[in-house]
Amino acid sequence: MNASSVAAPAAEARQTPSRPTIGVLALQGDVREHIAALEKCGAEPVLVRRASELAAVDGLVLPGGESTAISKLLEAFELLEPLRARLRDGMPAFGSCAGMILLASEVLDTRPDAKHLSGIDMTVRRNAFGRQVDSFETDLDFAGLTDGPVRAVFIRAPWVERVGAEVEVLATVPSGPFAGRVVAVRQGKVLATSFHPEVTGDLRVHRMFVDLVLAA
Repeated sequence: MNASSVAAPAAEARQTPSRPTIGVLALQGDVREHIAALEKCGAEPVLVRRASELAAVDGLVLPGGESTAISKLLEAFELLEPLRARLRDGMPAFGSCAGMILLASEVLDTRPDAKHLSGIDMTVRRNAFGRQVDSFETDLDFAGLTDGPVRAVFIRAPWVERVGAEVEVLATVPSGPFAGRVVAVRQGKVLATSFHPEVTGDLRVHRMFVDLVLAA
């Protein structure tokens, strides 16, 4: 066996992406659905409830749920400052619905004691589309995704009212009374959607996030 035949497999191994460990913040909300989607996308999902668990992941999903409740639990579990620090250090993150609210730098129509993470330079309006009875679905053109529109499920969802200069708008509501409202954004390694891609079976948004984690 010559030297080149020995070196080739090693080089090939270095080029093969590892299975990233992606945490799902497991304090409240639709955690199981994100876990299942990440597994199907080839990631190694883990539950995150402690700072030590947060320190061990390559990226983090902040699920839908009740944003003010999650923010209080972040403080109670002593995760708020460690999570802010990891975001400042460049950890990839993805927030859906309540997760989008938590990632914002400014939140409108929320409680004065609610906390946010400033992971994306944006202003988000909480419950912007209305109450639970106003939930709806629509198809969205989503920048960076192929194979047709994304079916989006909005449940007491926020929308984005302002984005900073470094924030890319990925999707807006195409028609109806909410036409033009921003519902998906990205800033660097941080992604957020107003809607719940984890409930439809369409894995493209999760695959986009897994690719962000692998690239990081």
